[in-house]
Amino acid sequence: MFALRKSADRGQANHGWLKSFHTFSFASYRDPREQGFSDLLVINDDQVAPAKGFGQHPHRDMEIFSYVLEGALEHRDSLGTGSVIHPGDVQLMSAGRGVTHSEFNHSAHAPVHFLQIWIVPSVQGAEPRYQQQHFSQEEKRGRLRLIISPDGAQGSLSVRQDARVYAGLFDGDEAARLELDDNRYAYVHVAQGSVTLNGQVLGEGDGVRVRNERALTLEHGRNAEVLVFDLRPHELPGMA
Repeated sequence: MFALRKSADRGQANHGWLKSFHTFSFASYRDPREQGFSDLLVINDDQVAPAKGFGQHPHRDMEIFSYVLEGALEHRDSLGTGSVIHPGDVQLMSAGRGVTHSEFNHSAHAPVHFLQIWIVPSVQGAEPRYQQQHFSQEEKRGRLRLIISPDGAQGSLSVRQDARVYAGLFDGDEAARLELDDNRYAYVHVAQGSVTLNGQVLGEGDGVRVRNERALTLEHGRNAEVLVFDLRPHELPGMA
């Protein structure tokens, strides 16, 4: 069963230096029907103006990952980590018992476009940690590359939850199929371009809640970049 979340129906915020689309409720955007899905709590599609960004701010008990689509994102945190994230890089910060960080557009001339995604952890009060890994276009071209998993399988980043995240690039005749185990949910987010999911055409920014499906097929892409979340069958109150 599919439940489509159209790009145009997402929450929007325009702060001048920041333009953001919220798939689920976040900050001042509140929709009782859109409070996350399983352990996937936030998908923010952010575009930040040159040399602007988010100053130092705290998080705790959340798995937060950033996925850069265009430009360069500069990260600094209270763990002593400092890095610049480019397209293909995946950054995962496990906030645990508490961490502060900042995120800025590294360029003084060009905007940065990235996704920030939050996954609720299975444990609270854990030791904060930071991970970063580059996944090349070749690894994602015409297939779903595992980028996040509970055990760091296949060189993926390790998340504190029963969740797996795949990234894929699809154009023309390229196609991929993901088999889902029994009693699993999934969420598909089209970060860029367009693609067909099990016969349904999805555009940039569209998302789909998936329940009671055994397999997902992505094909007929047009410069598509897609994230697929394999999630436990957990429903938030009133969200079934």
